[in-house]
Amino acid sequence: MAENQESTLPQSPPRPKQEDPDPPTPRSGPPPRSTTAAAPVHRSTVRSLLRLWPYARVIRWRLAASIGAALVAMLSVLVVPLVLGRIVDGPIARHDLPALWPLAGVLLLLGLVEAGLFYTRRVVLAGPLAGLETAMRGDLYAKLQRLPVSFHDRWASGQLLSRATSDMFTMRLFLAFPLVFLIVNSVMFAAGTAVMFVLDRRLALITLLPALPLIVLTRHFESGYSLAARRAQDQTGDLATVIEESVLGIRILKAFGRHRTMAERFRNQTHELRETELHKAGLLANLWAVIVGLPELALGCALGVGAYLVAQDELTTGTLVAFLSTALALRWPVESLGWLLAYANEAATATDRYFEVLDEPEDGGAPAPAATLTATATATATADEGIRLTGVRFRYPDAPDDTPDLLCGIDLHVRRGETMALVGATGSGKTTLTALLPRLYEATGGTITLDGQDIREIPRARLRELVSVAFEEPTLFSASVGENVLMGAPDASPEQLRRALDTAQAEFVQRLPAGSETQVGEQGLSLSGGQRQRLALARAVVGDPAFLVLDDPLSALDVHTEALVEQALREVLGSTTALVVAHRPSTVLLADRVAVLADGRIVAVGTHQELLQSCAVYRELMSGEAAPVLEGSPAR
Repeated sequence: MAENQESTLPQSPPRPKQEDPDPPTPRSGPPPRSTTAAAPVHRSTVRSLLRLWPYARVIRWRLAASIGAALVAMLSVLVVPLVLGRIVDGPIARHDLPALWPLAGVLLLLGLVEAGLFYTRRVVLAGPLAGLETAMRGDLYAKLQRLPVSFHDRWASGQLLSRATSDMFTMRLFLAFPLVFLIVNSVMFAAGTAVMFVLDRRLALITLLPALPLIVLTRHFESGYSLAARRAQDQTGDLATVIEESVLGIRILKAFGRHRTMAERFRNQTHELRETELHKAGLLANLWAVIVGLPELALGCALGVGAYLVAQDELTTGTLVAFLSTALALRWPVESLGWLLAYANEAATATDRYFEVLDEPEDGGAPAPAATLTATATATATADEGIRLTGVRFRYPDAPDDTPDLLCGIDLHVRRGETMALVGATGSGKTTLTALLPRLYEATGGTITLDGQDIREIPRARLRELVSVAFEEPTLFSASVGENVLMGAPDASPEQLRRALDTAQAEFVQRLPAGSETQVGEQGLSLSGGQRQRLALARAVVGDPAFLVLDDPLSALDVHTEALVEQALREVLGSTTALVVAHRPSTVLLADRVAVLADGRIVAVGTHQELLQSCAVYRELMSGEAAPVLEGSPAR
């Protein structure tokens, strides 16, 4: 009577409403990128599965109808033994053939009813469950977009991918089949037990003797299987990460001849997953052996005792046939118990993994104290325009407690309409500092204002319209050139797109097969590094942003193209407030002033010529050679 997996139909129930306020500050204590390294915490299976109710309640009437149809179908099976008993004690015992046909018709009708109800159960539930899975997957994806960059720094992409695919399928299938039949089989077992007691109490007690050891065994099985199921699902996520990294990094693997090393790593992880799956199979096999063996032994005893009672005329043959047929009808509810419990545990761990992501605090920060905001507002009323950082501190959430802050008291003012170059040694925190402006990371101390307004008071969507960013490592998506550039301003006109491409000296776009409609492929790897960087620069300037953050935007360009881009950029920088991370003098010369970052602080601010004369750190950074500090000219 077991059913196959549910088919899916394109039908989506409404998803639970989720508020989207400014979320709390991201917590520290991140999970490891490979979650298999840590033993999962065993939680109540029922408590975990109850977290699906906000989604399942949307289809609760369909779910109830499915359970009802399956329940009536299964209970109709219990009528069959009673009819068989009537046939044996009636038409067969009396050799009355005409009386047999009506009872045979009843059996045929019961079979048709059972088949029709199981068909109805599938039709009623399959579509809404597919829609529920779609809604849950959509919520997970939306959550991933809202989570801070620090979350994605900690979590392996394969772990997130497995939660959005295999775990989602596991939860949907649980609602479609195991949940329904855990309820239906329990009711059927109770009803069948009542029928057996009505037929003969002595045989019923013999048949139910294995019940107590089965209860103890299943409790022990549930504890061990849930841990193994969680480990297997985490290992599947790790395996997905290895595959993804191998595909995205195939050029590196081939170039350095490391494909065999990655293949060995893949084999090791598949071996670990195989061992875990075999352990799961062993647990289930042990349970299944007992679940099948003990009831069969009890049924054999009941058959022997029943035959003796028939021989002693204490029981009719029809009653014994009806009893044994009822006991056999209960084999499926009993034997399926192991599989249903196993799948319930896998669904519970899948639910835990799903809500581990949904429970993560979203990107945001706690409101600044009233006194700080008041002081900021006062400063705004006088002269605070442009970008101002006051006492800004930052440390990564997973940084060891005994390490100093990466940024420890940044004070910097970029005047409105000014271009400020930010220079510093590798690892000094330049990129991190620029990521604080659009709140990709949250400052752990101090305030940042844009034209006098604290960035924590600006709605995040609005803040990221005001602040446009071009990262040092340009990332493109599997879309057209135009779609990639217009991510910086979805409402930009074709003229703005053309002007942005001209600014970035991306004339190569016109030579592509379909111009700006050309698909660039995954990660934009069909383009050169310089081409990707120019498209990333065009994406940053296409919307004419009020504030522009450029993280070493010209590092992948040749000298000739760099000069052309710099010339075009000067016009753009003249109409915006910009902070530009620079490593080369040519980029520095784009700026009105330069800020030097060292030891987590701004140690000097001035023009290029001023800093060459007064700041030894700056001279060293620009020349690549250590320069002595001139007496009387300390770093500012």
